[in-house]
Amino acid sequence: MIRRILVAIMFVASGFFGGMVLSGRFHAVDEARAEPRPAPLPGAQAAAPSAAGLLPDLSGVASRAVPSVMNITSLQVVRQNSPFAQDPLFRYFFGDRDDTLGSRNRISQSLGSGVVVSSDGYILTNNHVIGDGRGQVSVVLPDKRELRAKIIGVDEMTDIALLKIDAHPSLPVLPWGDSSKLKVAEWVLAIGNPYQLNQTVTLGIVSALGRTLGGNLATYEDFIQTDAAINPGNSGGALVNERGELIGINTAIFSETGGYQGIGFAVPSNLARHVMDDLQKYGEVQRGTIPGIMIAPVTTQAADELGAPNTRGALVNQMTRNSDAYAAGLRPGDIIVDFNGRPVEDASAFMRMLADSKVGTAARLIILRESRRLEVTVPITRSSRTTRSAR
Repeated sequence: MIRRILVAIMFVASGFFGGMVLSGRFHAVDEARAEPRPAPLPGAQAAAPSAAGLLPDLSGVASRAVPSVMNITSLQVVRQNSPFAQDPLFRYFFGDRDDTLGSRNRISQSLGSGVVVSSDGYILTNNHVIGDGRGQVSVVLPDKRELRAKIIGVDEMTDIALLKIDAHPSLPVLPWGDSSKLKVAEWVLAIGNPYQLNQTVTLGIVSALGRTLGGNLATYEDFIQTDAAINPGNSGGALVNERGELIGINTAIFSETGGYQGIGFAVPSNLARHVMDDLQKYGEVQRGTIPGIMIAPVTTQAADELGAPNTRGALVNQMTRNSDAYAAGLRPGDIIVDFNGRPVEDASAFMRMLADSKVGTAARLIILRESRRLEVTVPITRSSRTTRSAR
C-alpha cells in the first residue's frame, strides 16, 4: 500500500517538474523572438533607401514650364558651289563664273527652341539657332500656330538672341530664377524640341558652374554644366530648377557622336537677362573693353619664362603702342592678376570682368612683371563689335 502511494507521488512530481521545464523553454523562446537586434558593428553602413525615394516629383513643374517653350525655325538662302568648282581642269575649260560652274542657291533650315520671357511675345533663344539673321525666323506655338518673328537683336559673345512675336492671347511666361544661387547637384529640367520632338522634358542635375569652352561657341563664357539630356534642337530651350524658375538657356552639348553624352551647357539666367535688357533698351549689349590689347591664357611655360609663381591670371599677349593701355603703363608680357580688387583666375575670367565693367570708368589692374607686382590704371571704353542690332 505504502509502495503504491510512493509510486503515485513520484509520477505526480515528475509531471510537475516536466511541465515547469517545458513552460520555461517556451518562455525562453518567446523572449528570444522579442529581443532587439544587436547594434551594428562600428564602421558598418546602414542599408540605403530605395532610389525611388530620392528622386523628386517634378511633374507639376514640368506641366507649368512646358507651355512657355517654343519651337524656333530659321530659313536661310545658302549659296552652294558645284563639286567641280575646285577642279583646275574644269575651271580651265569652263571659266570661273558661277553659272558655268553650276553653283545654285538652296534653302537651309535651322531648328531650335525658345523661351517666352514676357507675356507680350518676347522670346529668348540662341544666336546660332537663327543663323546670320538674314533669313525668315518663325515661332511654332504649342497649339501648332506658326508666327513670323522679328529679330530684336543678337549677341554673339553670349550666343543669345531676342525675338518678338505678336501673339494673342498673352503667352505663358517662365519666372526668372537667380542663377548665382545655383549649387552643384541641384535638380534641373531641360525643356526643348530635340529632333523636332516638341516639348520634350529631361531630368538631371547641375554638374558644374562657371564652365568655359575655350571660345569655341561664345566669347563671354560662364556656362552651367548639366547632365540633363540635351540634343540637337534643344538649343535655346529652358533649363528650369525644381521651383519652376528659368535658371538657364540651353546652348551647347559636348559630344563625339553628335548626340547626348551627359554633358550639356546653358547660359546662366542672370547673364541672359542682362543681355535681354540691353537688347531691348539699346538694340545692342553695352560692354566695356580695353582697346589695343590681346589677352591669352598663362601657360606653364609662359609662367616660367615670365617669373610668375603659377598659371593664375591673364597674359597681355600683344598690344599696340598708340593705345591708352600702353600710355597707362601696360606692356606685352604683363600678367594681370587682379581687376578692381577681384582676383583674376584666368583669361576667361578677366574677359568677363572687363565686359561687365561700366563704360567710361577706369580699371585698377595689379600686374606681374618680372616677378614684381605693379599697379596700373587703364580707361574702360565701349565695345559692341560682336553685337548685331535689330533689323
